[in-house]
Amino acid sequence: MPTDRELQELVDRQQIWQVLQRYGRGLDRLDTALARSCYFDDAIEDHGTYVGSPDQFIEWANQTTRSFLNTHHGLMNHHCELDGDDAYAETYYLFIGVARSAPHLLSMGRYVDHFQRRNGEWRIANRVAVIENNFDLPDSKLYALEAIPDASGRPVGSRDRQDVSYQRPLKPRQPPR
Repeated sequence: MPTDRELQELVDRQQIWQVLQRYGRGLDRLDTALARSCYFDDAIEDHGTYVGSPDQFIEWANQTTRSFLNTHHGLMNHHCELDGDDAYAETYYLFIGVARSAPHLLSMGRYVDHFQRRNGEWRIANRVAVIENNFDLPDSKLYALEAIPDASGRPVGSRDRQDVSYQRPLKPRQPPR
């Protein structure tokens, strides 16, 4: 039977993971409020060529995101050390930015975060993004959804609150009869 402490650690780790998930979704969907909800006001974001406040970082990141047709932040290995109301996490990421024409961008690295729980809520207190490498990707079989005529009626993503992921209730297409 898990102890109360073990259960609280599971809850804390899940809440921290949810902050990381909101971060990637917020940046990919250009949802400034969602991305901003991941940081405390006094946080410092050290992200490659950008170092500064969360508000200015998100503005900078949104400008970068708009230079691509679409982007994906994929989160992978995640290690988190809990220490009371502080947590130290390392999360591997893959970022893909699809440009209007090649080269497209693949970036790999790690988010090294100091999280804090303030007033019962976990957020990023400070972050260092360790960019391990960036790669230019040729077109080969990579294509942008916006460039393909959409005769099939398939769902097409958008980088705003019109995206299907915000739809409540979710309304899938009906299967053919």
